[in-house]
Order: sequence, then C-alpha cells, then structure tokens
Amino acid sequence: MNKITAAITAIGSYVPEYVLSNQVLETLVDTNDEWITSRTGIKERRLLKLDGEGTSYLAIKAAQNLLEKAKLDPKEIDLVIMATTTPDLPVAATGVYVASQIGATNAFAYDLQAACSSFLFGMSTASAYIQSGKYKKVLLIGADKMSSIIDYTDRATCIIFGDGAGAALFEPNYEGLGVQDEILKSDGIGREFLKIEAGGSILPPSEETIKNKQHFVFQDGKTVFKHAVSGMADVSEKIMQRNNLSHDDVNWLIAHQANKRIIDATASRMNVDESKVLVNIHRYGNTTSATLPLVLADFEDKFKKGDNLIFAAFGGGFTWGSIYLKWAY
Repeated sequence: MNKITAAITAIGSYVPEYVLSNQVLETLVDTNDEWITSRTGIKERRLLKLDGEGTSYLAIKAAQNLLEKAKLDPKEIDLVIMATTTPDLPVAATGVYVASQIGATNAFAYDLQAACSSFLFGMSTASAYIQSGKYKKVLLIGADKMSSIIDYTDRATCIIFGDGAGAALFEPNYEGLGVQDEILKSDGIGREFLKIEAGGSILPPSEETIKNKQHFVFQDGKTVFKHAVSGMADVSEKIMQRNNLSHDDVNWLIAHQANKRIIDATASRMNVDESKVLVNIHRYGNTTSATLPLVLADFEDKFKKGDNLIFAAFGGGFTWGSIYLKWAY
C-alpha cells in the first residue's frame, strides 16, 4: 500500500460586504492612501458589520461555500479544526459551534490559536490526522473578525487588519500529492511585541482595563516587521533547500498577507519570480488566520495538479513556519 499523504481537495471562502477603504480611513485617523499603500500594499479591507455576529458567522459561510462547491455531505466530515485568534467566546470553542451549524454532526471539533500562523499550524495538524489513517476528511477553517479587537483611533493598527474566512478540506492521497514537508517555529520573545494585554488570566477585564484600551491589539510595528521578514524568509528558503527545490521548481508562493514588503522580501530570498507570488492584501488587508485560505480561494483556478506550493506565515507569539505542498486537483 502506498504511503498516505494529506491533500487539499476543496476550498471555500467568505468576506463580508462592507468595504473599509483607505479613503474612509482618512476620515477616521491622521493617514492617507499613499502612506498606507506604500508601506503595506493595502487599499481596502472588509468588515463584518452585522450586530450580534462574530467569527463563527464568517467561518460558517466559508465552510458552506466549500461544501456547496465540493457537493459534500457535512456528515462525512470527521474533524473540524477552527484556526482563529478571535473566538466568539473566551471559553466555549468556536469550532464546536461552527461544526454543529454546518451539519458536521459526526465530527469532533476544536480551536487552534497561533495568531497569524494559525492556519499554517492547522495545516500541519490536519495533515498528521490524515496521515495517521484514523480520519478521512478534515475540514480546516481559518477565520477572524479582527475588527472586534482593533482600536479605530489607533492609526498604527487600524490600517492593517480586516475580517474574513477561508476553508480547506484535507483528504488521504496515494499519489504522493498534498503536504510534503514542514518547518514550524515559535519563540516566546514575541509576547511583548504583538499582544492584547487584558482579557486573559493575567489581567482579567475591569473598568480600568477598558478605560485604558487594553483589550485592543498592540503591535510594535518595527520589531514585528524585522522578525517577520527574517523568520518567513529563513524557513521558506530552508524548506526549498531541504527538498532540493530550485526557484524554477516552485510554482506558487502562498504567503501570509500581513504586509506587501514582507511578502516581497520572502520571495526575493527564495529567488522566486514575482509572477509566482500570489497577493490579495490590497483587497482584504491582514485577515490573520484567514489570509492563506483566502489566497487559495482567490487563485484556485490557477493551480494545476502536481504544482509545487510553498506556504509561509508569521504571527504573534512569535509563531512562524513554511509548508511545502503538491496541489492535488
């Protein structure tokens, strides 16, 4: 019997209707389109404006999009992994609710949190479950409602983030397609530079924490940028070397959409031509756990069976890594 690998067999996505453009941001904070575009590559981002709806709403929509496209009965799904940094509630796992709402009644589900690397780490987890032979269909969803944790008076962060969701179905493959290799890393030094200070067990919510705006994302932009550039570029270059891949062998770079300059630096280190670098940051901003699957969804029609895809991400914690995958359809 051939070795089991975990292949992506279907993709789904969802972004909210409301568009927050750079022009609108100009009316909220002291910034302008030229400044934002030149430093980040972002032109607009989507925000979920429906009252009473959280990350699960985005995730359910993306999962339903996948189920519809794949003509898949949700009862066939064995496991739902929910990659998110903005769960609906602090305790009840969002993935469990999402699984129930989409009709995946035979699946077990849980949340996975590694900031912007959540979907990448989820790919590794989904792959391991499939390779073990225990499960046949693993649904990995990356979704974040970043607007729920952003201070729209802070020009350092409000220009960057948006809301969105993407989903990928992983199934066993016996042709050697799917996940080939991974390099995943983390370093607790990052805790100081990208965080939400309050709301956890160290600093529970209080009148004081709310007044001090400690429930919003804080980012030391320069430090995070420096670590992201070196981290993403290092692991992407390393995974190519380890698998004897030249820049000609790489068909597509699927990089976390945090900043266009970080994506460019990663591609440059890999010596990958610009035409192979897939970018949609200008449309959505940084959707955190959703960036990688949204890239897959937007460019799905470009991929051919056997294509070599290199995934790369960097997130708070710090967390980062790269995965080499052969496209299966």
